[in-house]
Amino acid sequence: MNPTGFASDRRARQRQRPPAPLPGERELGRLEILLRLRRNPLTIWRRRHFREPIIAGDGIFGYGVVLSDPAAIRHVLVDNAANYRKDDLQRSILAPGLGEGLLTAEGEAWKRARRTLAPLFTPRAVAALATRMLGPAAAAAERLSRRRPGRIVDIAQEMTRVTFDILAETMFSNAIAGGAPAFAKALTAYFGTQGRIDPLDILGAPAWLPRLGRWMARPSIAFFEAQVEVIIAARRALRAHVSAAGQPDLLDALLEARDPATGSGLSEAEIGANIITFIGAGHETTANALTWALYLLSEAPATRQAVEAEIDAVSDLAAAALSGSGLALTRAVIEEAMRLYPPVPSLSRTALADDDVGGRCFIPRGALVVISPYLLHRHETLWREPDRFRPERFLPGARESIERYAYLPFGAGPRICIGQQFAMVEAMIVLATLLRAFRFEHAGETPMPVQQITLRPDQGMPMHVRPRHVAPRFDTSDLS
Repeated sequence: MNPTGFASDRRARQRQRPPAPLPGERELGRLEILLRLRRNPLTIWRRRHFREPIIAGDGIFGYGVVLSDPAAIRHVLVDNAANYRKDDLQRSILAPGLGEGLLTAEGEAWKRARRTLAPLFTPRAVAALATRMLGPAAAAAERLSRRRPGRIVDIAQEMTRVTFDILAETMFSNAIAGGAPAFAKALTAYFGTQGRIDPLDILGAPAWLPRLGRWMARPSIAFFEAQVEVIIAARRALRAHVSAAGQPDLLDALLEARDPATGSGLSEAEIGANIITFIGAGHETTANALTWALYLLSEAPATRQAVEAEIDAVSDLAAAALSGSGLALTRAVIEEAMRLYPPVPSLSRTALADDDVGGRCFIPRGALVVISPYLLHRHETLWREPDRFRPERFLPGARESIERYAYLPFGAGPRICIGQQFAMVEAMIVLATLLRAFRFEHAGETPMPVQQITLRPDQGMPMHVRPRHVAPRFDTSDLS
């Protein structure tokens, strides 16, 4: 690794900030907030949101509190998490497509799903899956190597495909293999329609009133439901004729789950909801993180060269990704990309009872509590040069100074992302595999992040893909 690369990038960094909506000083009116929430919720934040740790008051959602204070965030998400549930607006956006899966369920249904799936994501389980991630990553590199050098490729789509293929290989034993294009199309349509906040939901209109986004998302939801039926039926038929062998995957875990108290299994609706949750959230978020990481490296050539040197020195990518040794800068780049562009840019909760947050603020019963990783990760009181791409802040020796609840790419508390270690290992393996063979150069207008459930580039991510070496080839003989 070449530490002088960061200094070489300093001048370029001073010339250009990574793209993001510029917050203004002027407070927004209610109608303007409604329009901005519909188009891109990132644009509602004002300058004071990036300067003040806690902002509270009446708004279009009623009384609300925006928390960017790490101690207060810990109180809400960890210390007194039982007093806060996912708010109705968040559920109205997610539940139509994801059902009552791990991401949307509450209470006992959530606890049961969490207990069922936790064994799949232990450190030992992730270590066993890491080598199986290498094949789909190599296949993605092989696909790119067959394209004419310099040809423009939408890397956002490519990252969606490779993360889907990894999910198919590791979590579904290829039960969903080959479905990446169809699922990606359905997910994009869902996020672009149902993923947009509807003014009727903001205003608390009755659920029976039709929502345009929900109506437009119906084909995607129907696709998800049909695919889930096929996936479950095929696995049930296989299990009826073939005895289980090897490590159970996510499908096996869902079908075999039994409640310790009652002995009952998950309902068909719960199984289906969790399948869609993992297919949707399980690859979309990692794909976005990789997309932004490749873009940021394309704008910081000295840092990119330092990453290339680090990757070239590693012989076993899976082992290095698991241990963290040898790929410290690669990991730091991914973490910095998730700081600037957190895959899930907003978390929100509703207070079930009055709460005094350690003397910092009072949260009344029914208040909406917003914790925005996007806002938190760019807060002026928590980060040095918060709007700059500085992966060195996550290197050993520097990352220890980052406050735990100032950085929340995977959330925190009981509902922290169950697959965070899986996602980090996956992202490191994919990024390292691709950067060993190619250089990526952004080839379009400046990409702007847009919040549609996840944080994605508004017009995809067109990039030139050029080989670093002559005619890179990959062994795909074991990928069938």
